[in-house]
Amino acid sequence: MNPSPVPRPEHPRPDFMRDTFYNLNGPWSFAFDDQNAGLAEKWYRPDKTFDRTILVPFPYQCEMSGVGPTDAIHPVVWYRRRFSVPADMKGMRVLLRFGAVDFGAQVYVNGQLAGSHTGGYTPFALDVTDLLTDGENDLCVRAEDWPDCTQPRGKQYWKQGLMGCWYTPVTGIWQTVYLEAAGECSIWHIHITPDVDRDEMTAEIALNRFPGVGTEIEMTVSLEGRLVRRVTATAGDRTVRIPVHMAAQGAHESVALWHPDHPSLYDVRVRVLTDGKMQDDVRTYFGMRKIEVVEGRVYLNNGRLYQRLVLDQGYWLQSLLTPPDDEAIQADIAWTKRLGYNGARKHQKIEDPRYYYWADKMGLLVWGEVPSAYDFTDESVRNLADTLAGFIERDFNHPSIITWVPLNESWGVPRIYANARQQSAARMLCQMTKALDGTRLCSVNDGWEQVGGDFCALHDYADKGEILAGHFADRAQLEKSTNDIRHSFARGETPTGKEALMVTEYGGIAFSNQGQQGSMGGMSTWGYHDKVDNEEAFFARFSALTGAIWAIPGCQGFCYTQLTDVMQEINGLLTPDRKPKMDVDRLARINRNESV
Repeated sequence: MNPSPVPRPEHPRPDFMRDTFYNLNGPWSFAFDDQNAGLAEKWYRPDKTFDRTILVPFPYQCEMSGVGPTDAIHPVVWYRRRFSVPADMKGMRVLLRFGAVDFGAQVYVNGQLAGSHTGGYTPFALDVTDLLTDGENDLCVRAEDWPDCTQPRGKQYWKQGLMGCWYTPVTGIWQTVYLEAAGECSIWHIHITPDVDRDEMTAEIALNRFPGVGTEIEMTVSLEGRLVRRVTATAGDRTVRIPVHMAAQGAHESVALWHPDHPSLYDVRVRVLTDGKMQDDVRTYFGMRKIEVVEGRVYLNNGRLYQRLVLDQGYWLQSLLTPPDDEAIQADIAWTKRLGYNGARKHQKIEDPRYYYWADKMGLLVWGEVPSAYDFTDESVRNLADTLAGFIERDFNHPSIITWVPLNESWGVPRIYANARQQSAARMLCQMTKALDGTRLCSVNDGWEQVGGDFCALHDYADKGEILAGHFADRAQLEKSTNDIRHSFARGETPTGKEALMVTEYGGIAFSNQGQQGSMGGMSTWGYHDKVDNEEAFFARFSALTGAIWAIPGCQGFCYTQLTDVMQEINGLLTPDRKPKMDVDRLARINRNESV
């Protein structure tokens, strides 16, 4: 069905799949609009031609797009391609879906505005049926991405060049564009909530419209091809909730739990029928998994969990934030596990949804972090809230995700220690995660100046094990300040002592002989503290720091900075092209606190 070759040809959402998938990735015509004249000059008209070609879904700044690499800032860009509606979509409602467009998008079909979206990391879908014609159709997208710090940027630098630990940004389409089709009454989302203690799950099926009389939901649940349950329910409202008992005759051992060591997944198929006529057919999956903090300890499926996380920023030299292919995603997860980690903190990025899919399949714990804005305004608060809500809605079913992180190191809330309004924003984001998803944990302001949530999650870049150990020697003092610089909790925030203590950033060790790894503008490379000259010097520091964390009483885990080098920041365990810098097995043994 799809033209060949198509970059990123796989379905982008294995957790929400229709058989009518049609991929629109590939060559599109493209233009910069530096004068912002395109709207006035009606560039969206089908007869307008653009002067460049770009390979979607790669952003223009990167090599794989065919336009870059470049760090030039072009705040307004236009895309165009033509397509014909596949035969198997005829007579159905045609949905045009975008994985992500950074930051704002206006979409035109055959010269008519089909819709718009704001938010650079979250997906959107438009019903374009009534704008389509027989034969070839014109699709045009205008994207805006101003160097604006009220929008959630993450590690995307807002000026030309590079600075500190901020990198080349992405603009416009950077995830898969595709078509799907369904009937008049279709499924908007399927959220599945597991209840491990009761051997139950509840499926919440949201429809695009109020169902007509005679509309039913059919749902089947299976495990490794074996039918577990088949349920039929009347659709009397836009949201239908279906509880399912998962155990055969109440036998607990028959329920397959999801765990990194045995990542069991249940397949789910949901069909919508009206008077027996098929309206929609969607496949998803879920895992029976429970995560909680009790009296300062973290439990996974009621068993103790010590988290060994690595910071992972998800950048590639040739494609920036867009994974170059599906194999690259799997390789990063495989490296994470081989290095001795049981999880990743995806830092300042809402990842390509196939990353979470492969984490589900391969067995990796994930912290999902909202990219930071860097100004504090009414608009930035709304943008963060919208991004967080979109993140949770899209990725609700992934059992690998165990923690949401709305804020990092007080970025975007720089006065949160004493500012009541910024503290209220943090509490709002935390309560929002709990309202939208009561099954996961929340690290509200990861790093310091905690405001509510389930963690006392602290960052400590001490360069010696004894210094780091000293920072954590006295829990009462720790709750007042950390690193002798930052406060662990915001003013007026009284710790309960029941938060889970974790060191969620440490290390950042760079090698002196790594050279210029993808830096631009002549910026020198860097890591935390002095660079090490050889592998033995690295292991001396790494072992002392990691051992000090393992020795902290009551500590529930750590997160090392970081998995790979990213541009000028060369403190990765792997180079940008994913080659290890040291003995991998030796590193893994230290991470697992095994004798070396």
